[in-house]
Amino acid sequence: MTAELVRGQNHPLSQSRLEIRISAGTPVAAAAALSDENGRIHGTEWVAHPGAPVQPGLEVSRQAAADHRLAVDLDAMTEAVHRVSVLLALPAPDGGAGPARFGAVAAPFVAVTGLDGTEVASYTITGLDLESAVVALELYRRQGAWKVRAVGQGYAGGLAELFADQGLAEAAQLASGIDEAVARGLARSVQAPPPRTSEGDRSRQAAAPAVGPDQGAAPQGAPVPVPPSYGGQPSGGQGGPQPAYGGATDPHAASGGPVNYSHPGRQTSAPPPPPPTAPPAQPGQPARPVAGDATGWSMEERLYNQVWGMFEDLARTTAAYRSAVDFAESRMDKELEQALSDPRNRIGGQGDAAREAARARCSQLVDQARTSLDRDVAQLVAEAEVVEPALPPAFARWDNPCWHAYRVPMEIPMALRLGDLRLPEAEPIRIPMLLRLPLERGLWIDSGRTDSLDGSFTDSHDMRRLAMDTAVAHAARLLAVYPAGEFTVHVVDPAGSGARALAPLTQTGVIAGPPAQGAAGVTEVLARLTQRVDLVQMALRGGAPDALPPGFDTSQQLLIVNDFPHGFDDRAVNQLRYLVDEGPSVGVHLMMVADREESAGYGPLLDPLWRALLRLTPVPDDHLADPWVGHAWTYEPPAVPHGSEVLRQVLTKVAEARRTGSR
Repeated sequence: MTAELVRGQNHPLSQSRLEIRISAGTPVAAAAALSDENGRIHGTEWVAHPGAPVQPGLEVSRQAAADHRLAVDLDAMTEAVHRVSVLLALPAPDGGAGPARFGAVAAPFVAVTGLDGTEVASYTITGLDLESAVVALELYRRQGAWKVRAVGQGYAGGLAELFADQGLAEAAQLASGIDEAVARGLARSVQAPPPRTSEGDRSRQAAAPAVGPDQGAAPQGAPVPVPPSYGGQPSGGQGGPQPAYGGATDPHAASGGPVNYSHPGRQTSAPPPPPPTAPPAQPGQPARPVAGDATGWSMEERLYNQVWGMFEDLARTTAAYRSAVDFAESRMDKELEQALSDPRNRIGGQGDAAREAARARCSQLVDQARTSLDRDVAQLVAEAEVVEPALPPAFARWDNPCWHAYRVPMEIPMALRLGDLRLPEAEPIRIPMLLRLPLERGLWIDSGRTDSLDGSFTDSHDMRRLAMDTAVAHAARLLAVYPAGEFTVHVVDPAGSGARALAPLTQTGVIAGPPAQGAAGVTEVLARLTQRVDLVQMALRGGAPDALPPGFDTSQQLLIVNDFPHGFDDRAVNQLRYLVDEGPSVGVHLMMVADREESAGYGPLLDPLWRALLRLTPVPDDHLADPWVGHAWTYEPPAVPHGSEVLRQVLTKVAEARRTGSR
């Protein structure tokens, strides 16, 4: 049973491997400090923070976010460590923007859970005001056992004051280093786009693209926001469209040169203005939605930015509604408390009248908030009805007619649709979930859930089947949006259990070879891909990317792994972790179809693997959070219409283009 702690209260811990889950409602930096029996930190190496996220027994997030998961292994702590303090800090304000104190934001919530997600203890940090850093809670030894204590000690002087209070001599230097690491992380994460110019103006202005590492400083005054990356992931690019992996930096450069595996640079000039919009609506009416009504280099980027704007609009209007409801209920509770504090109102009609009046005012405020939300949602629904049919195949659902006119593309698109996102307060609207290309993170299709949000029960066999169907749909879409021969798929299916779901890939011949089966097949595929990663990395380090062996396949590589860890020995597991960590930077990506519980025997060895992958589900699940207000968004996987042959038709065209070399 979960213990809901108050400040100063403690609770025993029966597990040594834990997760600390943090929900702050606004981006915060998370850190963890080790200290001795006197609460003293002996050096900077005793602190895990965004600049040094891994310490013995600790792993924290690398950047500021509204939600965090910190990994703790108490058995890995040395005998000198008696306390593990979980620290939260607001990022340093940039030019006065953003919250500078915890009193201006929602109360942070911290929970200690087991690796299976079971909550052990939780604590809501209330009573903060001017503080910008806080010791949320601490895990401490007591008579050979570990306990958790709710602390909630805040510091107006930030992390420097906090570390100094814990006896760290390099307090100021460490705090400054953390601020710099957080600033670098924020530069890679989602930032809000510039505000619209007037009330009700639906056109969204995309900012100038970010500057590549080889292009110096951005033009003075040019904003540098980052495009959206769902699930709290740093996006692959910023602003303008991203050239293809391995392609020339200059989109007009002649082909045939050496393969460039470095991250491409980006232009610094402003994008062209948005296309003409529809005639304005009647005065007092919302603007008429127009597909591509956003700034961008191309229609594809304008649509991408428009989807990004719809996602942010829905997040913020829902946050405003929830805030209004919370305020109305809080005010009602306060009015009821004041009414009942007078003994004369506890009996007779005066008390009843006061209660009814308080409830009526609360209902009025909630109704007003709901009216505003419904108005905004209706506007977004109208926009979605215009935008959805205009989306290119990479952004479109499988039931979009654009797939019937599909042709193998000549270049890689900006992003890929992985499903839809929705919020419970806004059921009529679905926002496309777009992931930037090339992939910078592997995918994990979780086959371990046994129930869905609608309350229906799904047994383990059906979940595995649904998970493989979802993986094949994702792989088919990836194959479809890359030019012919520039994306290669390998499959590891040790027990052959995914044969039925893999049929569209195997029968059309779009994968590199038959799915590898058994331990020998697993070993062969992993050895080949790890060797590929090693070769490319050596070529890059030696400054000779064109010195790769003759006939070397320079296409992006995707490995689909089914039934993990069946057929995997310890060496294969380590190779898999290596591919997850090092593969994306050289074009080798992973798609895991697995139930995490089935690999629990490996203990914490695989924790970094699961955290490194973007978790998706074959059934609707509310596990993704936006980067602004931390809403729990319900993810809906992409569904091929029942009885439709669109997926096979698309894959057949991909296979034909590979054989003929045509598009």
